Amino acid sequence: MKINVYQVDAFANKPFEGNPAAICPLQEWLPEQTMQALAAENNLSETAFFVAEGDGFALRWFTPATEVDLCGHATLAAAYVLFEELDYQGEEIRFSTKSGTLSVMRNGDSLRMDFPAQPPLPFELPAQLVEAFAATPEDCLKFADIVAVFPSEELVRTADPDMLLLAQLDCRGIIITAESTEYDFIARWFGPRTGIEEDPVTGSAFTQLVPYWANRLGKTEFRAKQVSERGGEVTCELVGDRVLISGKAVLFMRGVIEIDV
Repeated sequence: MKINVYQVDAFANKPFEGNPAAICPLQEWLPEQTMQALAAENNLSETAFFVAEGDGFALRWFTPATEVDLCGHATLAAAYVLFEELDYQGEEIRFSTKSGTLSVMRNGDSLRMDFPAQPPLPFELPAQLVEAFAATPEDCLKFADIVAVFPSEELVRTADPDMLLLAQLDCRGIIITAESTEYDFIARWFGPRTGIEEDPVTGSAFTQLVPYWANRLGKTEFRAKQVSERGGEVTCELVGDRVLISGKAVLFMRGVIEIDV
């Protein structure tokens, strides 16, 4: 069997920025273990697979270690492939996913995703988190991820956490964030339990960050940056119970996977 694959840098203005994702368009679903094996072989934070379904597409995401319920950057990358590589003619793409229907639309030279807001709730600060970062956040919350709010952006930018301690925490991942001078806020995301020590740009994290910062800053539109080594800029807006997340994408590679199924 031959499977087309596209590697796309999401939330990037040029190659080698943002977060790379592998995108595999399929005629029909492969066995789950095969998709997981392909994701492990690709060894990117996410490999996404989609198949046509009704007037849209069904979309699934896999890290090298597991399938996940929601992924932002690979959704952006999948929409980019449909628009730019597969000549999708509509202005909006609707994806059926484990997190409900997600839509992506053209927004000037960017793509804008419409995701459910996931407001994090106050959470007792775990001792392992304080020890892992050798610093105490001023606020701690949780939804899918633990959100640790630090008092300065320098603490976020320079953090070098102990991954063994973070892996003890019962959550998908750990977001650290702070208010910023250049942006409204900055963030980083760590997920040793999902096989990703640090994700370059985590679109789904902003479904949790935007409600928090909207409440704290009293505004609904944000310029943010995930300050990983690769880095990525994200424009986001809170609209009711939805978060609109916008970014650019760049094609890095086209290829063909050949496997026996």
